[in-house]
Amino acid sequence: MDEAAVSIMQPTFIKEKIPSAKFSMALGNKLGLCELDLPENENGCTALWTALNKALARVIQQNLPITCFSVPKADAIGKYGEGILNGGILKNTPDMLTLASIDGVACCVVPTLPFASTGCIQFIELDMSQSSITAGRKARRADITVKFVVGTLSETQVEAVPSESIPVESIASLKENKIRLEEGSELKAILVEFQEAEEAAAAAAAVVVEEQKTAEDEEMVVTAWDVKGKIDYTKLVKEFGSTLIDDNLMKRIEAATVGKGNVPKLHRFLRRGIFFSHRDMAALLDNVEKGTPMYLYTGRGPSSSSMHLGHLIPFLFTKWLQDALNVPLVIQMTDDEKFLFKGEYTAESGDNLNHFASLTIENARDIIACDFDYNKTFLFSDLDYVGRMYPNIVRIWKAVTTNTVNGIFGFDGSSNIGKIAFPAIQAAPSFASSFPTVLEAGLDTDQCCLIPCAIDQDPYFRMTRDIAQKLVKRDHGLGGKPALIHAKFFPPLQGATGKMSSSDENSAVFLTDTPQQIEKKIKQHAFSGGRETKELQQTHGADLDVDVAFQWLKFFLEDDEELAKIENEYGSGTGEYWSTGKVKERLIEVLQELVASHQERRAKVTDDEVRKWMAERSIVVKKN
Repeated sequence: MDEAAVSIMQPTFIKEKIPSAKFSMALGNKLGLCELDLPENENGCTALWTALNKALARVIQQNLPITCFSVPKADAIGKYGEGILNGGILKNTPDMLTLASIDGVACCVVPTLPFASTGCIQFIELDMSQSSITAGRKARRADITVKFVVGTLSETQVEAVPSESIPVESIASLKENKIRLEEGSELKAILVEFQEAEEAAAAAAAVVVEEQKTAEDEEMVVTAWDVKGKIDYTKLVKEFGSTLIDDNLMKRIEAATVGKGNVPKLHRFLRRGIFFSHRDMAALLDNVEKGTPMYLYTGRGPSSSSMHLGHLIPFLFTKWLQDALNVPLVIQMTDDEKFLFKGEYTAESGDNLNHFASLTIENARDIIACDFDYNKTFLFSDLDYVGRMYPNIVRIWKAVTTNTVNGIFGFDGSSNIGKIAFPAIQAAPSFASSFPTVLEAGLDTDQCCLIPCAIDQDPYFRMTRDIAQKLVKRDHGLGGKPALIHAKFFPPLQGATGKMSSSDENSAVFLTDTPQQIEKKIKQHAFSGGRETKELQQTHGADLDVDVAFQWLKFFLEDDEELAKIENEYGSGTGEYWSTGKVKERLIEVLQELVASHQERRAKVTDDEVRKWMAERSIVVKKN
């Protein structure tokens, strides 16, 4: 109640035959009538309705009587204030008013129900289909509309009492700005928690938006060591000199894989343009069609004990390529590189080279858990195997100048000599002759190499391709050059710029995360492209280009039809997936299933199993 010209409680209609009513109250900080804003999110609204139902149930259980009395209009306004009246009664009312009061709970004029038929309420049910909350800091109004049905009225007849016998204080206290019901205090605590959480989320989102804006304004940088800024893949392809995968090449890849009956369909990474760029894929397929043998080469730099989802991308696709092309695969673990770039030395404990060697073993478990074919896969550590590749490493060192390496990778006089030397070590597996036992290859081999990798690794192989002819026979089908197929970057949780990082736990979902951790990370940290309010979301839909949950579903949701449904509904603000919450829930389900399956396979990989996969042996596919 207040001293307004119109009561904050305005009955919209009251039906005599069906004891029901509907009223609206204008609340919120716009009128200064509430300490807190009305809740904006689904959880807050639910808490409000729950508190209201709880309060109604308690009042009814206490069997509080309705006291009815008649009083002249002028006296009623003088004693109780205009807050007991609604707009219609204020403008056009008889001299005598019938009022109904529940002590300490409510008091209002009852213009249509005769007081003689009232008594103790048996029950009240809210009609949620016609009740609503309009709120929001940016809304012009903040109000609540409540539709309710009153149960069978008590047969107890309540006679009107003289207004003089009603203590003025019992009604006047209703005008005080305080919480009168215990349910209100409970609701306040809940809404304060929700509001603080929303404010914290809004502040975090504002920081992310500002960071994204800065990243977008920042010049795109993609090197072997650094990825930042908003990635323009078309521009990147032009700068690197690679080629976009077009429809003709896609058909040729399909013919060489699906067409051979090895896999049922193209990998979703190809179907959705995640692997999007290449070098010499067409020439590689020319050689394969002629019967020239080929192999796959990919790698991992072990920088943490647990890999994250971004690390999984090239291995998932490489697994498919191995099956689709029925070819051998070598996987390089660059523990030497990580020590050269991130290693430490102290006088007390010496260096931490062995630390990176141990990370190789842990990461190898994750790689093996990707379900590669053991008979066609060789997993090796540079620290262990480099001796077998050393002749080719020396050949590459001889062919590449320091100026070339510095120009490609940005080294200078402050770089340790290992950094300058390392690119040759990553280049060496591009040549089958680096694996005399594993691939049964010498310098005269015809074998061609295909490297699936993220596009930031391309600089290594641009260098490799420039000098490749010096390490193969003259009539090699590709002139010794490795073919490459490039992936886009997997976006971090905070936004679709740059790439995911192991150093920021909240930017990534790790393969060791629990279902609860996955849910929490997605709900709290996945940047949303949804609009600020339900109304805006349903009008304009989400910005799918920046929405992390949708972008991640493009990577991991296999069903094309379901993805198209989510894209259509979320992008238009309609249907089952109209909201960010629904899309995040679906992503959480997909990731929890994927990670749980991976963890189950990884748990079976023993130390002996790792040693078995890293043992030098022939993995050449024998043709029938």
